[in-house]
Amino acid sequence: MQQTTSTSQRSRVFHLFREALGGGHRDFTEGSLRRAILLLSIPMILEMLMESLFGVVDMFFVARLGVDSLATVALTESIIVLIFGVAIGLSMATTAFVSRRIGEKDNEGAAVGAVQAIAVGILISAIVSVLGMFFAADLLRLMGASDSVIRVGTHYTQVLLGGSATIFLLFLLNAIFRGAGDAALAMRVLWLSNGINILLDPCLINGWGPFPKLNVLGAAVATTTGRGIGVAFQVYLLLSGSSRVRVHIHQIRLNADVLWRLLKVSFTGILQFVISTASWAGLVRLCSSFGSVPVAGYNVAIKIFMFVILPCWGMSNAAATLVGQSLGAGKPDRAEAAVYQTGRITMAYMGTLALVFLVFAPQLTGFFTADSAVSAIASDCLRFVSLGNICYAWGMVLVQAFNGAGDTRTPSMINFFCYWCFQIPLAWTLSIPLGWHSRGVFVAIPAAETAMTLAALWLFRHGSWKKKLI
Repeated sequence: MQQTTSTSQRSRVFHLFREALGGGHRDFTEGSLRRAILLLSIPMILEMLMESLFGVVDMFFVARLGVDSLATVALTESIIVLIFGVAIGLSMATTAFVSRRIGEKDNEGAAVGAVQAIAVGILISAIVSVLGMFFAADLLRLMGASDSVIRVGTHYTQVLLGGSATIFLLFLLNAIFRGAGDAALAMRVLWLSNGINILLDPCLINGWGPFPKLNVLGAAVATTTGRGIGVAFQVYLLLSGSSRVRVHIHQIRLNADVLWRLLKVSFTGILQFVISTASWAGLVRLCSSFGSVPVAGYNVAIKIFMFVILPCWGMSNAAATLVGQSLGAGKPDRAEAAVYQTGRITMAYMGTLALVFLVFAPQLTGFFTADSAVSAIASDCLRFVSLGNICYAWGMVLVQAFNGAGDTRTPSMINFFCYWCFQIPLAWTLSIPLGWHSRGVFVAIPAAETAMTLAALWLFRHGSWKKKLI
């Protein structure tokens, strides 16, 4: 009897995964919320895992080219993170707009919004591409690159920045798919894009087979090529009717009203990303005042932490889609219930991770560094950060719920006060005047995440997000 029950459960799980990966045009404003959360979360989680895998593979091959090549990638990425910020902000607005129209059963309105988002992305990327192509060396110099790094990496930076349209469009078109509930399509696009990237990376870097040996430039060409093919696939899906949002030729025109609404939401979405990114940079700067070992330990711990919380990001994005579609369908109670259910699932996951970090931190950090001093600092950081895991789980979901409702302003304000006005001053006070050194920085992280979650929960329960128009 027990074996039959176990077999039945495995069968249900298998069918759920197959359904999630298979995609299809489902109405997520009806039926089981738990099932809807899982059907949206599974492809989003796999999508993010592929993105992380690409980053690891790319760094693996570039690292073998020497310090100057590694520095080129690191400095260029520090420039591109600003592009990501703009793309993410616009993507937040796009997902919120599309999901709201889908919930209203207004597929044509969703298509109009998609066209406006793409138009903005193309315009911004054109400006970035021109600046990147002509001023790549100056940008590297501005970031503190040495003459040897500039000599090795200028063409790499030119290709990546010159191809910034692929970054914007990849983000935006996948945001359209997610807002429509087509998470499986977004996953397939990123798997195709990064799969091609991973295959081309060693070939173009090392000159394998018929490919030229381009060294670090090969990494940029592989990345831009993979993203470009991914964008071409996205456009095909959007025009062919494979997605719930289908763009027809007559809809490819500017709509000033929709464009302005998207830009208003995008601005605070961009601000939200910049605030949180700058706060993490501030913590790194504080750690650096105590030497290279605390910085290295902090980076190891945060990389581990950011990788293992990917499932929570997937579930949070699922909650954002469900909030937008439920509000569009005139079902605010379902939107609220989706957030609470998702929060409980992420809380269970992050709570389990906290126990793992507390017990096995030295083993986890030791896998990434052989330096005992760095491993000790990283273990310390991982344990302190894990104390805020449960709050962080809820915080991610609540922030994405606001974004899904089109209320990007509220998370921006929360981030500003909790990170810049609380976390950074607390980290400085604990680490320098009170003499806690790097531990002061580590303690400030869960403290700020707890404050952020409590503020987000209070504002979420207030309910003004339910009345947000987009």
